[in-house]
Formats: sequence, C-alpha cells, structure tokens
Amino acid sequence: MTVPPGTRPATSPVPSETTPGTRPPALPTTARPAPALPTAVPHRLTGTAVHVTAPLPLHGEGRATTQAVQFLRECLSHGLRVTYDAARPVLPPEPDTYNLRTLRHLPPPAEHPEEPAELTSWRTGHAYGMLYHRRGPGFITVMDRRERPASARFTLDHPDLLGAFDALHEATPLAALTPVHQEAAGLLADERLALVVDGWAVALPPRLRRWPVPCTGI
Repeated sequence: MTVPPGTRPATSPVPSETTPGTRPPALPTTARPAPALPTAVPHRLTGTAVHVTAPLPLHGEGRATTQAVQFLRECLSHGLRVTYDAARPVLPPEPDTYNLRTLRHLPPPAEHPEEPAELTSWRTGHAYGMLYHRRGPGFITVMDRRERPASARFTLDHPDLLGAFDALHEATPLAALTPVHQEAAGLLADERLALVVDGWAVALPPRLRRWPVPCTGI
C-alpha cells in the first residue's frame, strides 16, 4: 500500500498557487457560529481569538501532545487566532522524536526571550495555508507547502487510507485502530500527514474554510 503523489483533481477547483498569507483571513462574525473546539485543551474563546490557559506540551507524552496538535489544527481550520505558550520538555526529546518542522503549518507559540531556536524557526517560517486537505467523492486531496519552495500534492483514494485519515481526525491511540488502519496510519506518518507520538496519532492537514486571496470558501 503506497501513498503516491496525487494527480486526480478535486471536484471543485483547488486554490491557485499564490503564496499563502501569513495569517488566517478575517471571517464575518455575524455569519459564523462559535466553533466547537476540542475540550481537552483549556482555553478561552472571544470572538475569533483563542487564548490557551495552560502551556501546550508539544514534546510531551503521546496523548497530551497529539491532543495539543489536534487543538491547533482545529483553530487553524476555523480561522481563529490562537495565543499559547509551548511547555518546556522535562527531558530533552528522544533522538527519534518528530521534528517540529512537521508542525510549521500550525500557529506557532508566543515568543519568549531565550526560546529554543526551533521555535524561532517555526515562527519565522510559518504561513497560512502551508498544509490543508479537501474532500471529494471517495478521495481526499492534500496540498503540502511546508518545505518551500517545493510543494507536494497527494490524493488519498484507497479505502484503508481514507478510513485511517478519518479515524485520526481526533487524537487516537494506535492500539484502538484495526491492524489495517494501523498500517495505513504508518504510511500517513511516513508522508508527514499524520503525527505519531508514543503510541498516539493524529492527522495533520486541516480543512481550511477560507482562503486569503481571493477570500473565498474552499
């Protein structure tokens, strides 16, 4: 089972290759209900601004880290501006721990003096729309611009890949997946479309509901 670069177009046109903006586009507050954000992360939502009230463990144990990533993904998906601090790891990350560049499409943490260089790099390299997915009838198209100027496009149309992608919409222990979906989750992780940490996994590409230029629904 492989994840080949996709060539099939989505049902509706994919946004142009215009360089993404650096922040989500403003959405009319009168036209959108309050989004349902994951409750595992304590936060305050005021209009389109989210303040996370506890540091997020980006290099913590599996459940906490994947739930934090899911929360940031959903804030991005809804076009919310999120403010949070990254928790300092108690111990240095293990050698096989994921690289934070995998998360550079997500909103970066607040800036602090003497912060690790990888957080500064995340902030300077972040742009809106670096990774997202769109769904068509029986397939999902993923656009990945995290390693600019290169970009990659994937089409997920195998039932097992689609099932694993949907299962990982929420942070999930791998042990709770079927063996077939565990294998598919590993393939998604190999392409950096899912994050696997300490036996937990979560899908990384958000579904963006607005595009900055032109500001249209996608």
